[in-house]
Amino acid sequence: MSASFKTSILVLGLLISSACSPDIAMSSQESREPEAATGLYQQQLVSAEQYMVSAAHPLAVQAGKNILAKGGSAVDAAIATQLMLGLVEPQSSGLGGGAFMLHWQADNQQLTTFDGREKAPAAATEKLFFQHDKVMDWRSAYVGGKSVGVPGVVAMMEKAHQQFGKLAWADLFTETIETANNGFIVSSRTAGQLAKGWNKGITEFSQSRHYFYPQGQAVQQGERLTNPAYAKTLQIIANKGAAGFYSGEIAQQIVQTVQEASINPSQLQLSDLANYQAVERDAVCMDYREYKVCGMAPPSSGGVAVLQILGMLEQYDLAQLAPNSLPAIELLSGAAKLAFADRERYMADPDFVAIPLQGLIDKQYLAQRGKLISVNKPSDKAQAGVPKQAPNLASSEAIEFANTSHLSIVDAKGNAVSMTTSIENVFGSGLMAAGFLLNNQLTDFSLQPKVDGKPVANRVQGNKRPRSSMAPMMVFDQDNNLVLVIGSPGGSRIINYVAQTIIAVLDWRMNMLDAIALPKFTHRNDYLALEKGTVLQNYKAELEQLGYQVKVQDLNSGLHGIMLTEQGLQGAADPRREGRADGY
Repeated sequence: MSASFKTSILVLGLLISSACSPDIAMSSQESREPEAATGLYQQQLVSAEQYMVSAAHPLAVQAGKNILAKGGSAVDAAIATQLMLGLVEPQSSGLGGGAFMLHWQADNQQLTTFDGREKAPAAATEKLFFQHDKVMDWRSAYVGGKSVGVPGVVAMMEKAHQQFGKLAWADLFTETIETANNGFIVSSRTAGQLAKGWNKGITEFSQSRHYFYPQGQAVQQGERLTNPAYAKTLQIIANKGAAGFYSGEIAQQIVQTVQEASINPSQLQLSDLANYQAVERDAVCMDYREYKVCGMAPPSSGGVAVLQILGMLEQYDLAQLAPNSLPAIELLSGAAKLAFADRERYMADPDFVAIPLQGLIDKQYLAQRGKLISVNKPSDKAQAGVPKQAPNLASSEAIEFANTSHLSIVDAKGNAVSMTTSIENVFGSGLMAAGFLLNNQLTDFSLQPKVDGKPVANRVQGNKRPRSSMAPMMVFDQDNNLVLVIGSPGGSRIINYVAQTIIAVLDWRMNMLDAIALPKFTHRNDYLALEKGTVLQNYKAELEQLGYQVKVQDLNSGLHGIMLTEQGLQGAADPRREGRADGY
């Protein structure tokens, strides 16, 4: 039986109505977040009985679903989905980037997490992004070779497959290899991002320019695009495993491309690729009401920050609040503001920095932090707390771009994957090698290594992983049964998007589509952002009168989620992007 589409919704105003007044104030999207809104897409609430995939492009969903139909595991399907995303959504993720994966093994109730985050070259120093003894502006830093970290997604996929794969490794590559050779239709989102021209690298560097701008014009929606170089790369990895990526001709092309880049040439060496290893880490988990919520440990800050938000809000009766109400906005954004203050000070690569992890998610600590929501002035910047075993570090921000991707998968055995994957900025560094774009993840480090004489936890160091906000999450009931698989792209706003969606499901009892489509608001300890084109923008004047700094702008979440219910699987994809959910 194919998936039944219980609800079909044409999303024009983002689904949620309100009695607020129609007074509208708008501002342009932040210049520091070059992720263009490319319209809203029709989405559906999808039900299935056996297995499901929710991901950012229909062809990627189909690739994953085909693997599940052959009896593949959730990890098998995740690999096939990622390989196709790297072809059809190249601006967001791919072989040249990194990822974090949560895997749930249903039969023994085991949660495993895999860290496939990029690493800095061994030769990198804390002054990597200095020029003439001054810190580079991020707009100059992200383009070209210097920002490229050692890609981690291939090693992570292989490590996960060795433990939880069911089908042969090479079989996971077949569909994408065929599609790369035969061609695929360029989507509206990819064409729209190219038309914006926000990443100058893809027009500066020859391989990217020839692929995305043939005859000097950006590829258009509806055109058929082939990528034989990507097909060749996939065939090598299919035959040789991850070793075929981290050594040999692919590694040589990566190193040559970044070292010889006409902008910001890199110190990356073949040895950096050869020495890369994905890492298995313990998940971070915390009880929230009658549930257990789990996420990715550092170097991602996403899991900890989402748990902090939930922990601070547990003392409030959120179920009694309307999702689009002013009290809900104030509580959720206030908790996020405090979580971001802690994130800016303490979150970094745990192999280099002592992180007070247990102190940050301690219930008593979070209850105290949560009380600050009602007493802090909205206009004031929140200060980091002092959890147990807190090191003496300086707070510092780092720019994180919104162009990432997320996939959620549940297989026929009840095993599940929540995986967030990224090359960072839209089209990454702008550099292309062996048919795929290279990341610019090293600009996720704090470009400034010290503040007021104190070291910054997330400063650049050789072989270090930069901090991330990616937040693949899973939620379990009191009997340790999986109930929700969720995650999103969106740069540092991922934390807000995922926390709000979890609350929408657990506290507001929304179905998967309504929770994902809910109008978005975010706070990153900077200002309160309200999603343009939704009922939330009507609160702008009232919130400003209360003392908030408010901006109305596009908030391009890309949530993909699956709920496990007594009736079966329920999935949805974000109407702000072109993904879908499908199952059987």
